[in-house]
Amino acid sequence: MNKEKQYKTYTERMQKIADINNAIAVLGWDKEVNLPVKGARFRSQQVATLSGISHELFVDSEFGDLLEQLNAGNSLDIKQKKNVALSLKDYQRNNKLSKEFVIRRSKIVSESYHAWVTANKQSDFEIFKPSLKKLVDLKLEEAELIGYEEHPYDALLDEFEPGMTTAELETLFIDVREQLVEFVKEIKQQPEINSAFLNQFYQKDKQWDYGIEILKTIGYDFGAGRQDISPHPFTTNFSSEDVRVTTRIDENDFSNMLWSCIHEGGHALYEQGLPSDQYGLPLGAHISLGIHESQSRLWENNVGRSKAFWNHHYPALQALFPEHLGDLSVDAFYAAINKVQANLIRTEADELHYHFHVLIRFEIEKGLLEGSIPFDEVKDIWNAKYKEYLGVDVPNDSKGILQDIHWSHGSFGYFPTYSLGSFYAAQFYNQAEKDIAGLEGKIASGNTSELLDWLRTNIHAHGRFYSSQEICEKVTGEPLNFKYFMDYARKKFGSIYGLK
Repeated sequence: MNKEKQYKTYTERMQKIADINNAIAVLGWDKEVNLPVKGARFRSQQVATLSGISHELFVDSEFGDLLEQLNAGNSLDIKQKKNVALSLKDYQRNNKLSKEFVIRRSKIVSESYHAWVTANKQSDFEIFKPSLKKLVDLKLEEAELIGYEEHPYDALLDEFEPGMTTAELETLFIDVREQLVEFVKEIKQQPEINSAFLNQFYQKDKQWDYGIEILKTIGYDFGAGRQDISPHPFTTNFSSEDVRVTTRIDENDFSNMLWSCIHEGGHALYEQGLPSDQYGLPLGAHISLGIHESQSRLWENNVGRSKAFWNHHYPALQALFPEHLGDLSVDAFYAAINKVQANLIRTEADELHYHFHVLIRFEIEKGLLEGSIPFDEVKDIWNAKYKEYLGVDVPNDSKGILQDIHWSHGSFGYFPTYSLGSFYAAQFYNQAEKDIAGLEGKIASGNTSELLDWLRTNIHAHGRFYSSQEICEKVTGEPLNFKYFMDYARKKFGSIYGLK
């Protein structure tokens, strides 16, 4: 078989696997949006069965031989060769996991999700605790099967942020502790900003309609997606032409819906911008979750919480909710949506305290995996760290250790990508300001299309061709540098709080 036919065979196999994985994703989306309570048991079985089939197709020895043969040849073009090389790397990682393990993992994760939903509703960690113990043991087993050099967390982190190590994260979080913590202390010395108007009654349907309009404004294509309600906002995709987002609405907290829409919209813009001609192949997929998060945080914070953005959009929002915002200036609104104040909930945290929330989760995950945190003490340690880092007392489990869905998905190693994303976002946005003349003025006039085009050209269009580190250097000329986030934070919040 010549290389052209071999590559076609490879593509057909990869797209078949993608079809199965995207069917799993549809079932996952339905699970969190529509699934009746009694459907949980068989849904877990359905997902587990499909996961097993997908895994079996990917780790098949004949497919591995095909990848080896294609990778050894020189007749492929640069994109084809990159696709094969990345698939071979993924094959070698996945081949370390047996079909039995993948099916068992899928069942445990599905059951854990439903245990988390029940526990969260009842605010009772004891309901979820046995599932969490199973998940920690499962992820330790997975780390051992995959292998690592220094820390079991490295093996899990590599799934979400390839190439990143636990040691590198620890160094990065030292910058957070030494620079960001001190800056937040300066802010806390300033008078408190009034944001009470954000926590009055905002009618659900009006919030929903406004969220839809904001998504359209930033470029989300509703012809290739939709928005629904779920307990925890998320983005999922079944191709670049079917990318769906969810939000949640609290009628007494307008911020909840607004930032969920923009954040998930940023994720969706990335997925909708991936090349559709590479469906099922690595070059049709996102680079890493850190880069994915950079897209959502860039739209949520660098754009969505900017003064320029609200100079254009605030009058329409005032007209929609005149009883709360009619007499309120755009400056007061801008200050309120950027208020820095310690709180309990990660997804509702301000831009700066957000990274303390991530740091806590990183320390707990790492501790559970290395055994430095006794499992029976995990809830108490969570509560103690919130007191230490944020100075808040955790009143109940749903606002504490049960607030995030991620552990119920088995996503250990995921949380650090949230902070990485914000740091990448600041660096990318700094470069975009250099490359797009008058970017702030364009955003102030309602034009975000040039920024989206810049992101599509520089990041989205490449799929996984470059690693996170490579795309950062390609776009900005240097590796990830925490300096850009601190410069951005000092400029923005220094102005809001009148700091020198």
